[in-house]
This record gives sequence, structure tokens and C-alpha cells, in this order.
Amino acid sequence: MMNQQIHIYKANIFKALAHPVRLSILDSLRGGEQTVTSLQRLVGAEQATISQHLKVLHQAHFLASRKEGTQVFYRTEDPQVYLFLDLGRTVYEHQLVRQREKIDVQTGLTTEGSETDKP
Repeated sequence: MMNQQIHIYKANIFKALAHPVRLSILDSLRGGEQTVTSLQRLVGAEQATISQHLKVLHQAHFLASRKEGTQVFYRTEDPQVYLFLDLGRTVYEHQLVRQREKIDVQTGLTTEGSETDKP
């Protein structure tokens, strides 16, 4: 039963991260807190879109915020999320290398790009 609860929790984490705009927001916050306006510029999305995704990330406890006058500043609540995001990038890079190696084998090329010795 405990494992099922942990799997549900993990699935909710993945759901909260499962959008390119949310990942871009988190990457934009690596350097420190940002306002919605600055995130809009950094991410390249409309204010309504940014706000919608900020809400999801905030509800999932990935973001914290503070208000200063009329502006709200967002920051990463737990920097450990970047270990996870960086691991995702590493997995992606490893998959690209493996795919390239498979293509090279199928086309008769070595990883250096030269043709293999053929009998």
C-alpha cells in the first residue's frame, strides 16, 4: 500500500513537470527569482500561459513566491528539482548517442563517420 502511495505521488510530480513551458519556467528560474513579465520574455509565451503554468508548478510545490508592491516574484522552492531535470537531460543525451550508434551500424558507418571495413 505504501508503494502505491509513493507511485501516485511520483506520478503527480511527473504530471506537474510534463509540459515544455513548465520546464522552461524552471530553467529560467535557475538564476534566481523572476516576475511573470520577465518569465514571459524569457520563456517566450503569453502572460496568461505563464500564469497558468506557474499555478501548476506552485500547487505542486516546485515554486515559492513573494509579493513586492504590485509584482509577484517566483523562485524555485526546492533546488533539488534541478538534479532531476539535469538527469533527464543526461538520459536524453545518452539516448541520442545510442540512436546514433544504431544508425551508424545500420548504414555501415563507425562512430567516427568513416565506412567500416567490408570483406
